[in-house]
Amino acid sequence: MKKIIVFLFCLTLTAAAQDTANESLYNSLGFDFMISEGGIGIGGFYSKEFTSTLSGFIDLSFSESKDDKEFEYVDYWGQVHVVGKKNRVFVLPLNVGVKYRLFKEDIVDNFRPYLNFSVGPAMVVTTPFREDFFRSFKYAQAKYTIGGYVGIGAQFGFDRINSVGLNLRYYYIHFFDEGVESMSGFRRKNLGGIYVTFNFGFSI
Repeated sequence: MKKIIVFLFCLTLTAAAQDTANESLYNSLGFDFMISEGGIGIGGFYSKEFTSTLSGFIDLSFSESKDDKEFEYVDYWGQVHVVGKKNRVFVLPLNVGVKYRLFKEDIVDNFRPYLNFSVGPAMVVTTPFREDFFRSFKYAQAKYTIGGYVGIGAQFGFDRINSVGLNLRYYYIHFFDEGVESMSGFRRKNLGGIYVTFNFGFSI
């Protein structure tokens, strides 16, 4: 943890040294649309620019996390069945992190690549699969752990006030106890994975 704090501090000093006094800095609100092997998700974020290359952010997302053992089939009446599935699993991570813009002096402004890193608490909610989707939340159970992600992405367009971007993230969400049960007889401790995230934001 100390190494991470030192790294972030050095990154801030480097970015500040590169910044220009006359460049406008923005705060942004926006939303994310997320796609992974485990399902789709949505999220929202708040971002604050400290310098022209370094930003801080906080984001919250909600996505389904399907087990890779799931096998779906559709019956004669159009109903979807999953053999052995006991619970739906949903992941709600709240993350705080930093984003560092790459190659600012070498690439034109309509393509702004960056690296991002975050950590924070995560809530994992399970609902019984035997119940209707919305009715099942009446029986929801929640567990908590710590997670985070690292990512690489880019924002597009000359307009930094209204941003559109793409971010490839690897989430790490891990339980140190028995985890959660999605398939009967099988418990999952690792709920992370790779997400393709589309970002849409506007300045405030």
